[in-house]
Amino acid sequence: MKPDFVQKVTNWGNFPIVEKEMRSEDSFQKIKEFVLTHNEVIARGNGRCYGDASLGEHIFSTKKLNKFISFDRLNGVIECESGVLLSDVLEIAVPQGYFLFVTPGTKFVSVGGAIASDVHGKNHHSEGCFSEYVIEFKLMIETGDIITCSREENPGKFWSTIGGMGLTGIILTAKFRLKNIQTAYIRQESIKAENLDEIFKLFEESESWTYNVAWIDCLQKGKNIGRSILMRGEHAFQHELPQKFRDQPLRLKKKFEPKVPFYFPGFVLNAFTVKIFNYFYFKKQSKKEVTDFIDYETFFYPLDFVRDWNRIYGKSGFIQYQMMIPKEKGKEGMRKILETIANSGNGSFLAVLKLYGKENPHAYNSFPFEGYSLALDFKVNSKLRKLIDRLDDIVEEYHGKIYLTKDSMSRSSLTNYLQNVQSSKFVSLQHKRIINNS
Repeated sequence: MKPDFVQKVTNWGNFPIVEKEMRSEDSFQKIKEFVLTHNEVIARGNGRCYGDASLGEHIFSTKKLNKFISFDRLNGVIECESGVLLSDVLEIAVPQGYFLFVTPGTKFVSVGGAIASDVHGKNHHSEGCFSEYVIEFKLMIETGDIITCSREENPGKFWSTIGGMGLTGIILTAKFRLKNIQTAYIRQESIKAENLDEIFKLFEESESWTYNVAWIDCLQKGKNIGRSILMRGEHAFQHELPQKFRDQPLRLKKKFEPKVPFYFPGFVLNAFTVKIFNYFYFKKQSKKEVTDFIDYETFFYPLDFVRDWNRIYGKSGFIQYQMMIPKEKGKEGMRKILETIANSGNGSFLAVLKLYGKENPHAYNSFPFEGYSLALDFKVNSKLRKLIDRLDDIVEEYHGKIYLTKDSMSRSSLTNYLQNVQSSKFVSLQHKRIINNS
């Protein structure tokens, strides 16, 4: 018989799956009791990270910490509990003319998780990471005490918690700034690139745009390697919107959201089906360049449109491998990465290339630095470990970095190991894996 609260737990990639104790409370006193009565604790948000970071022996879920505390509509400042999702923030903020300064590729992550991972988006080169806009947060440390952390108050804890993957304590509440917008729409330009040289040239020409991202066909070889589509965007002003959107520029019509009802059989995703998907994705845009106005959900969160899309990868699950290579060697390093993937046959139909600006020297645990990153989804199979080892070798050769929020397989020498995090209480499976492999 299983002890109380022990259950199977996994994150969005359905890999790994563990049986661990998981509790959720909305009382700070009960959270303190949980922390004080366990030797190892790790906080978990909404479980939308891909790796094994929020998994541990004793997991505290922040899902019940889901209340808003205040919304300063004049200055665009929100304070909420750490389990509030970015989707909840947007539901309140967008109709009031505000948006998140920085958002990852899904809106279903918690505010606490956004801070612990110091998430970035399509605008790092122009607006940095989520932490740039965090004013303060309350943190429960291993003694059960609650401290306020900001740039002025407990700055050491503030910066070690930013990108600290939950190893400094449990974030209970947070206060952060929002940006002004006139509409809920994005003016987007989509430009096709035939190869790696062309897409890197387009990124360089597009650095003045707020948002830049490229889908890339990772199975192309030879002269077509790096075939891709760059999508760059700006928040649309009301006067430039098509007439059909002008009456309610800050409100979106509710959409039908399809759902993947079951786990796909293992044979569905293979090199052949990924090639077919990539072919049609590239060909669906008939013109070299297309300008359009699309709602923010379509631009920022295209995968959120399909509920439970992770089931497409089958019950064995998948990993996301996201690496970064310094800007000066970006094209050379990415060419090697793409050649290795194409030759392996382990294709990813969700391959995203991004350009990053300079890192914040204070946020020393954050992932981004000035360079290019590639994020790839790989179905878990018997050949994947060998491919990841080869990719790790290339990233190491180019002095790159692996994103801890996505990591569940990479070698410890490649992970940007957390600095100045010395808590003996807050421990994740990822933390143990890195320590044991060092």
